Amino acid sequence: MSLTAELKRQAAQTEYNAELIHCPARHLLEAISSKWVTLVMLALAEGPLRHSELRKRIPGASQKMLTSTLRSLERDGLVSRCITASVPVRTDYELTPLGHSLLSVVHEMKEWAEANMDDVAHARLEHDRRASISGDTR
Repeated sequence: MSLTAELKRQAAQTEYNAELIHCPARHLLEAISSKWVTLVMLALAEGPLRHSELRKRIPGASQKMLTSTLRSLERDGLVSRCITASVPVRTDYELTPLGHSLLSVVHEMKEWAEANMDDVAHARLEHDRRASISGDTR
């Protein structure tokens, strides 16, 4: 049985639906929405960096978390790792073209967070105030 072009389009649209629990796009969305992924990508936006340079630029990132994040980004094709034979061995990380294609979204999220932080902080205070009055301690 042959599918018409319209049916093929409809099938493709439902093939990746991040709202479905087993959709690969959902798993990718979960991976790239991590705060560490965002911070690593922002750090690498200016060019290649070594692991130690990334740790300096991302306060609070443990060596284990940074290594795990870089491995995940490399696996997803967003970051490449270049090893230079020297003493000691030099390893640089940089965004791939695919990683660069995601940067505009990451920059927009960063700018939104910075522009709206005061409103979010106010909303949090109001929410917590109402919760404490009503005894809701969820």
